[in-house]
Amino acid sequence: MIKLIKRTIEDEVLSNLKENKVVVIVGARRTGKTVLLDQIADQVNEDYLILNGEDNTVAEILKKRSVQHYKNFLENKKLLIIDEAQKVEGIGDILKLMIDEIMGLKILITGSSAFDIANLTGEPLTGRKFTYHLYGFSEKEYLQNESKIEKIDNLPVRLVYGNYPELINLPERNQKLNYLQEIVNSYLLKDILAFENIRNSSKILNLLRLVAFQIGSEVSFQELGNKLSLSKNTVEKYLDLLSKVYILHKLEGFSRNLRKEISKNTKWYFYDNGIRNILINNMNPIELRNDIGILWENYIISERIKYQNYNQILSKNYFWRTYDQQEIDWIEERGGNLFAYEMKWKPQKTKIPAGWSKTYPESKFKIITSENYLDWII
Repeated sequence: MIKLIKRTIEDEVLSNLKENKVVVIVGARRTGKTVLLDQIADQVNEDYLILNGEDNTVAEILKKRSVQHYKNFLENKKLLIIDEAQKVEGIGDILKLMIDEIMGLKILITGSSAFDIANLTGEPLTGRKFTYHLYGFSEKEYLQNESKIEKIDNLPVRLVYGNYPELINLPERNQKLNYLQEIVNSYLLKDILAFENIRNSSKILNLLRLVAFQIGSEVSFQELGNKLSLSKNTVEKYLDLLSKVYILHKLEGFSRNLRKEISKNTKWYFYDNGIRNILINNMNPIELRNDIGILWENYIISERIKYQNYNQILSKNYFWRTYDQQEIDWIEERGGNLFAYEMKWKPQKTKIPAGWSKTYPESKFKIITSENYLDWII
């Protein structure tokens, strides 16, 4: 039986479907944007039209920028839904014309790439849009279908296979493996390879594999470039593109310009553990692995990002390290205060680094483990 989980942003998206406004939902491919559109469409009490931006016919129809043409096409429907809208050239200006000139029209779109969606969140729709991120399932969303006892059993599985929504309906290990492999082969690089006519998918996959082994460690563009026979600038460009298709996210070093603090380097994390693990061909259960610390750090940081976004928590996130090897995994700067967190799979005594406590005595410090993590992300 297929399980349906209500997405955290669903109610807020529905409440912001307003006349002459655009709601934008962005996120990686296969995170459930199309299913969410269908669920929302089922709840609206007005005629709607759903289009697929990857359909060439749709792009041709929308290309003719005429108000009367659009009115004729919509046939008095009050809600226009466009999936994968970033594939329609000039979509920002097209939607601006529609909502400026067709009174009462509501628009809901999705995008799996930040390349052209930037046109939507930039100048064309300034003051006319609401933007939401959709990720793989969150631990809070899973609570709809599982008890806290079940969550204890399911967490180790998620550390390995990740949180892509369709996995919840694939009970067998081989089914999960095939699904994740298909994502890597067919969806993972679909947007990035279309951008600037990039052809070299093998280099990007090898770059992702190298990053997968360096989670929790600082990344050197020069070192990665040497291993891949790419320039430092090309590596930096590829990593930036990978963040814009929501595969990786970057963490910068925190510093108040103290001499011993490192701030120029970056760390990179995967939004989904399953993608990280399938890239390095290691889908073993956590009992047979020596990288459980990495799995936990990547997983819980991604869950924290979901929590921040879904709860509209304004926070700047960093890591902290000094040249004498003192470090903290995760720093949040929010509300004028500093919060420091260390990620440990199992509870253990961990002292706050002396350099941090001396320099930032007013900050808060907490260790996030598999026993207390729900307080931090739910």
